[in-house]
This record gives sequence, structure tokens and C-alpha cells, in this order.
Amino acid sequence: MSDQPPRDAPAEDFAALLAASEHKQGRARRPRLAVGDRVRGTVLSIGREVTVIELAGGGEGTLETLELRDEGGELTVANGDTIEARVIGIGEKEGIVSLRRGPGRGTGARTDLAEAAATGLPVAGLVTGVNKGGVEVDIGGVRAFCPISQLELRAVADPAVYVGQRLEFRIARYEDDRRGPNVVLSRRALLEEEMRGRAVETRGKLVVGAVLPGVITALKEFGAFVDVGGIEGLLPASEIGFQRGARPADTLAVGQPVTVQVLRIGKRDDPKRSEQITFSLKSLERDPWQDAVAELGVGTTVRGKIMRAESFGAFVELAPGVEGLLHVSELGAKRPLRHAREAVKPGEILEVTVLAVDPDKRRISLGLGKSEERVDDEGRAAAVRASTTAGSMGTLGDLLKGKLSS
Repeated sequence: MSDQPPRDAPAEDFAALLAASEHKQGRARRPRLAVGDRVRGTVLSIGREVTVIELAGGGEGTLETLELRDEGGELTVANGDTIEARVIGIGEKEGIVSLRRGPGRGTGARTDLAEAAATGLPVAGLVTGVNKGGVEVDIGGVRAFCPISQLELRAVADPAVYVGQRLEFRIARYEDDRRGPNVVLSRRALLEEEMRGRAVETRGKLVVGAVLPGVITALKEFGAFVDVGGIEGLLPASEIGFQRGARPADTLAVGQPVTVQVLRIGKRDDPKRSEQITFSLKSLERDPWQDAVAELGVGTTVRGKIMRAESFGAFVELAPGVEGLLHVSELGAKRPLRHAREAVKPGEILEVTVLAVDPDKRRISLGLGKSEERVDDEGRAAAVRASTTAGSMGTLGDLLKGKLSS
């Protein structure tokens, strides 16, 4: 049957058909909802028993007004306020859904919790304390328990930080007998579900070279783990920055937002994590060597910090991410040294002079002392060598004067 009106249809009939068509198209564009979906909407009207919510994606929802009252019976919302709720049922009339913000209290809470356990609907609860092996949670007056292993995706060091927080959980076990309900919760199940949902979208962006926003989820000595939207990868310590020897905990913190670049994507045998992803922060920073080559010319005198001492010499940090080598022969001008640590130690500040720069090999050779002092020392050494080989070449003072004036 054609949707087009007959050619002789009155104008008002055509307008009615057009409005109906637009209404039908509008309803078709509404997102399909399923039980358990989280929705947002605006309060349209608050009745004594039922409140009507205009859903953000189109259509309407209803929930019991009792859920909008506090323990004293006072309403916590007003017309025009935006609230979030969960879909607990789809009505026969298109666009009308049944909603619930959370479980009720008292005996009603038991019924709601039993229903949530059967359907898998999340429940919201207040963490009230810590006991052996987990935390206590109040859900509508019903005491529940969440094991520490089920609080987060990773191990939790101090569960006490969750006390006072209102969180969402999935019911892992629900038993009710004469002694009351026994409720075991899992927040981790919800987090894993959300992570899988985000990972679908993120995986389409996951290519080598991609720059992605992420959050630090854990810190280790060898690096940091970063979540870039449901997918986790490793940020090695060597890729955090150009500064050598820095510990991840010195510059990063759990929960810190970062922007990383995908360095490598590999495969692994673990079915839960088939991808081995490596990130980098360093690749997004300016290489300090670019400035070092321009600023640290031969003869430049700088103050630097001893970073490491080796048998062949000491590494001196001249700028963040830029180090030079102070050879052991420079440290042992007065007496031979078997190891650089006999003359210097890490953390010590020295004044050094740039002797040579090799940009291709990223090496800087250093000498000890100011450039003027080195000229004096070299001049004296040259004069001494000359005076011992040829007395006819002049006095020591003449040779030294000639060296300084050149």
C-alpha cells in the first residue's frame, strides 16, 4: 500500500498523513533498548505513585515515585531535572519502558535484590566499612559483601579508600533464609563488561603510530600499564621519557591521564589478552639531543650531575635526557684510577667542558673543569714537554705565553 495520499485528498488529510509519517520515522530512529540498559532522561511529571521520564534517545519511561524520595519521604528531584536509571522492562506500547534507579528499602529491597540477582541487573550500594577479605556494602538497608578481588580489575592495595563511596555492583550470589539475605557482590564483573564494550570501538583505532588518550592503571618497576579505552598495554620505563634511570613512580601516578603513541602490536598465547601492545610517551616528546647539538658546542662549560660511575669513566647529565662521558683519564690527572668511583659518586655536581660532540652516535666527550682552566693546564703541559726536549726553543714562560695568546 502506498504512503502517498490520493491526488484529490484534502489539504488537511495530507498534513495529517505527513505528520503521521514524520512521527513514524522519529520512532524508527529511536535506539532499541534492552533490559539492563542504562538510560538518561528528563523528569516530565511526578505523580503520587508514578513518575514519567522523557528519555534522551526518544520515548518515555516510568518509575515508581517512591524511588525519588529520601528516607524522610522528601522528593529528591523536580520537574525538568535529569536523572539516570536502568531499564527493567519493555512495555507493549512502543517507546514506553519501565525504569528503576535502585533497590528500595526494607522488605522491598529483598524483592528487588532477588530480582536483580535473577536478571543480572546492576545494583547501587554504599560502601560502609572494611572487614576480613572485603568491604561491607549497604543496599537499601540490606547488608552485602564484596570481596577485595572483586572491587577492581587489578589488585586493590587499600580497600579502605572505597568507604563512603556509592558504587554499582552485580550480584554474584543471593541467598535468603530466616537469618536474612546473604548477598555477595562483584564490581569487577561490571568493569570487565564495560571494558569489553569500550574495546570494540578502540580496536578500530589500534594501529602502530596511532596517538590515543589513556589512563595509568598500574605502576611497576619495569613500566606502567595504560588503558586506552577497554584495551590495556605496557608503557616500558625506557619509553616514558628521554631521561635515563628514572623510575615510573617518579613521574607517573595511577589514575593519571596520559596521551600515548602505539609503538608495537604483537600476539600472545593468552586467550584473555591475545594482543601485546607497547606504548610510548617519549616518541611524542621533542628529542633533547636536537637542542644539545646546537647548544653544547665544543668548549662549552656546563654544570652537570654524575649519573653513573663505570670503570672507564663517569656519565654526566648535562640536561634532561642528555648525558656526556667524562673519561677516567680526565678524573685521574693526578694519579691513575682503576674505577671512576674512586674520584666521583652519583649525585655529585661537577663543572665540565665539552670536548667533542658526535650527533650520529649521540655521544658527548667531556673534560673536567672550566674551558679557561683547561687551556691553562694544556698550555703548561705543552710548555713542560717542550722544555724537556729542546732547550733552544725558549724559556718556559715564553712558551706558556705563546700558548695562552694563540
